[in-house]
Amino acid sequence: MAEAGLIAIGASLAFGLSAIATAIAEKQIGAAAVGAMAEKEELFGKGLILTVIPETIVIFGLVVAILIIGMAG
Repeated sequence: MAEAGLIAIGASLAFGLSAIATAIAEKQIGAAAVGAMAEKEELFGKGLILTVIPETIVIFGLVVAILIIGMAG
């Protein structure tokens, strides 16, 4: 019973911490992208792509959480 709780904590930490890291990264990138677009409007595409890239960190965290739960059961 205690093992199931520890597995759940591990999976939630894998997902939660990756989401926090993504939020921090996206805050920095978003501010820089808006500043760059204020000066040059043609940088919109690059700013959008750079804003979306940190979302892959959350996907990796979700995959790790699923793997943790899958290997336990």
